[in-house]
Amino acid sequence: MKKITIVGAGRVGESTAQILAKEELCRELVLLDVQDGVPQGVALDIQQSGSLLRFDTRVRGDTDPGAMAGSDLVIITAGYPRKPGMSRSDVLEANLGIIGGIVDQVLLHAPDAMLLMVTNPVDVLTWFCYQRTGWPRHRVFGQSGALDTARMTAFIALETGYSVKDISALVLGGHGDAMVPLPRFSDIAGIPLEHFLTDEQIEQIVERTRQGGGEILSLKKHSSAYDSPAAAIAAMVDAIGHNRKRILPCVSILDGEYGQQGIAMGVPAVLDESGLRRVIELQLTAEERQAFQASADMVRADIQRLP
Repeated sequence: MKKITIVGAGRVGESTAQILAKEELCRELVLLDVQDGVPQGVALDIQQSGSLLRFDTRVRGDTDPGAMAGSDLVIITAGYPRKPGMSRSDVLEANLGIIGGIVDQVLLHAPDAMLLMVTNPVDVLTWFCYQRTGWPRHRVFGQSGALDTARMTAFIALETGYSVKDISALVLGGHGDAMVPLPRFSDIAGIPLEHFLTDEQIEQIVERTRQGGGEILSLKKHSSAYDSPAAAIAAMVDAIGHNRKRILPCVSILDGEYGQQGIAMGVPAVLDESGLRRVIELQLTAEERQAFQASADMVRADIQRLP
């Protein structure tokens, strides 16, 4: 891509910018924030690492939303982070006004862009952006499935001791405590997990995956995760920018898939140069369908809170 804008120069935005610049996933990278000096300082800091990390991406910071003009992709990380003891849906009301204003600026200055939502609650806010923009669903999507799946993969590697490079995992559903990790679709070098782990160990990994973000938040206390979310964002950007047609779990607008309508949730999807090319619908067991429906019910309850 020629130009990417990240709205929000906080920790997730900064970490994302570092990876996108280092991997040269765009020619120009803009960091936007409302605090004057912050995006400029972050951008300059990253730019000065160019000769050491060997990248030519031009990074700049700004407070003027007009700086996003001509962007191929706008990534929204701005908003209030949750604090220990808070759920992702607890920050919905606080973040709605922020995201609404940002989306209006995107419509004004970058009407041809794709939009990648990161701010929590990401499922609800992805749906909100889809409704507010009126864009086709392939241009509006969210990051969480790739992150949740990466967390599950890490926990499998930690439990078994095997290389994370050989591990595949899959997590569906809303980005919250009711997410649906799927051990049946997870393996190590193509070998099912039950060959290496007991049912009890697998269930512990499933539960730890559900609490993955909260575990980091409780340990750090004053900051939520940002390195792993940034890596997940970069994986999605790489798939889109290089037209890889990668299958990654992302927050997608559902139109009948998995029996769901009028909702955004994490499901496996194909990412290419057009954005979210299509949703891949899996044949779930009765138990998996029940868990997915429970997760959908929680997301839909928050969607109903939207103005």
